[in-house]
Amino acid sequence: MALPTLAVAEPTEQVVTVESGGQNLVGTLMLPEGDPAPVVLLLHGFTGSRDELVIPSSNEGIFVHTAKALAEAGFASLRIDFRGSGESTADITYEKTTFEGQIADALASVDYLAGLPSVDGTQINVIGWSQGGLVAAAVAGRSDKVDDVALWQAVGDLKATYGGLLGADNLAKGMAAGPDETIVAKLPWGADVSLNGAFFDGIETLNPIAEIANFKGPLFVSQGMTDTTVLPEVPVAFIASHDGPEELWSREMDHTFNVFTDVNTLNEMIAATVTFFEANTN
Repeated sequence: MALPTLAVAEPTEQVVTVESGGQNLVGTLMLPEGDPAPVVLLLHGFTGSRDELVIPSSNEGIFVHTAKALAEAGFASLRIDFRGSGESTADITYEKTTFEGQIADALASVDYLAGLPSVDGTQINVIGWSQGGLVAAAVAGRSDKVDDVALWQAVGDLKATYGGLLGADNLAKGMAAGPDETIVAKLPWGADVSLNGAFFDGIETLNPIAEIANFKGPLFVSQGMTDTTVLPEVPVAFIASHDGPEELWSREMDHTFNVFTDVNTLNEMIAATVTFFEANTN
């Protein structure tokens, strides 16, 4: 006689709105079945959005994939569109984005999670990828509500990364531009991006590696040995600047975790991040 198959409870998902600086940003909250769970804030990268880059083999975004894996491990998650990105364009458009604006959005999201009854607001972790990792480093250094942080190929050398993405000439034009003057650049994958001078001001003034020095909590840092957007020495610098529990997780992977080949490396990194969070839960 065949035994009945037990149904596995699917996580629930809802679109939420978070207020930041008197404006609104849009996010997706995913909750695992059961009691309010520890929560992870997911911060997307440069020109990205909350679901992140689509994985060719599954046609779902990297952060959707990550959120599902986190839910299976018992973590809630909130992935947000920074103001000016994705669906968070009611108040500003992308060219007006700044690093400090994104940091403010992430800090507002941390405060939102801390007061949200459907999650365990005493256990807030942050994952930031690329520019989102830059933001995560600053949030970790400035907030007393963040427990564990994972920097997935986080931008640390801003002039090197954005010089590579935008081109040296456009970087120089942007650095010389007024705060409201718009620079248009073509990205390596063919898309055009418009950025105001205020964005380039942040390249000069923000130091995420110095920001992480103010964070004494557990820090997970991924290192892609074939990453040409965030060079392998940058994760080492984040670890060197941090004083506290930490792990440098290194693999032969590019800036997109080899997802254009398969999801094996991404899955391995997610599992390592979850294990790190679980081992360092207060």
